[in-house]
Amino acid sequence: MLNFIYYPVSFILWCWHWVFGKVFGESSGFAWALAVIFLVFTLRAILFKPFVGQVRSMRKMQEFAPEMQKIKKKYPNDKQRQAQEMQKLQSEHGVNPLGGCLPMLVQIPVFIGLFHVLRSFKPGWGEVYFFDKQGVDSFVNAKLFGTNLSTFITMPADQLAQYGTERLNVILLSVPLMIVASIATHFTARHSVARQNASALDNPQTAIMNKLTLWIFPLGVLAGGFFFPVAILLYWLSNNAWTLGQQHFVYKRIDAEEEEKKATVVETRQALAPKPGAKPVNPKKPAPGAKPANGAKRMPTAGPSGAPKAKPAADATNGSSNTEIPGLTPGRSTSKKPGSKKRR
Repeated sequence: MLNFIYYPVSFILWCWHWVFGKVFGESSGFAWALAVIFLVFTLRAILFKPFVGQVRSMRKMQEFAPEMQKIKKKYPNDKQRQAQEMQKLQSEHGVNPLGGCLPMLVQIPVFIGLFHVLRSFKPGWGEVYFFDKQGVDSFVNAKLFGTNLSTFITMPADQLAQYGTERLNVILLSVPLMIVASIATHFTARHSVARQNASALDNPQTAIMNKLTLWIFPLGVLAGGFFFPVAILLYWLSNNAWTLGQQHFVYKRIDAEEEEKKATVVETRQALAPKPGAKPVNPKKPAPGAKPANGAKRMPTAGPSGAPKAKPAADATNGSSNTEIPGLTPGRSTSKKPGSKKRR
């Protein structure tokens, strides 16, 4: 039914076992353990770019979280309108909420596929997906510190006898892996929670999810270790170790990019701002001595006292005075008032 998952997972596992089997031997427990670990690393490397997109999407959603709260307050009783406005806001900011779930959605079928493939490696079985009978026997006979990778703590005694493994050896190997995997899960969740802003932390749903990831999931790994094969514990531990290192690298890189953008904005503002003590220049007022633009009227030149120079007293052509006195009609004498008559 899920062969489209089982075959790719078994193929990647086969490739890494072939590589490490050349170094440690085909039936070496170290070769199989490293094959499982590098299976995780291969899948997580493929999902690196979606993870970066997930981090950027979460960062953008935190930035416009106050706007989302305003939408909820504006339409408290209209869930459909809230969803429409939320989608509109997310599209404006270029955020896809489903994109943040992609890495987790891909890891779930991989975990199921690896669990099924490893549980299929049993003594006396023939081919298992991409592995032939020789490959299956190699996994069954391989031991890591005296423990087969398919065994788990609560495995029935008759099945442990088939693998030739004692329960004490399984406990001594599984319990440290369980504890370290649980601690790694907790610190991975804590690193993610530390990146959340105050508005996200005040959200009740976010607070519940934070408690689940910080405490319930690590306890689940610790409790599930009693039923998980050793190979699955190696998968879980290496997956959380990769996630923790990847978060540190990606968050540091994104923080550096944001600091660089802020520095660029500050430098641009400082370059455009006037220098301290400098007066703003009016672009409409021409500089002293500059020629007027085409079509512009020439302003009168200021005299010695700062007032504009008066027009010439007489026209060069007719010698008449061009000086006008306010209130007088041009051409009349200044000695007579307008409208006065000569008395007899």
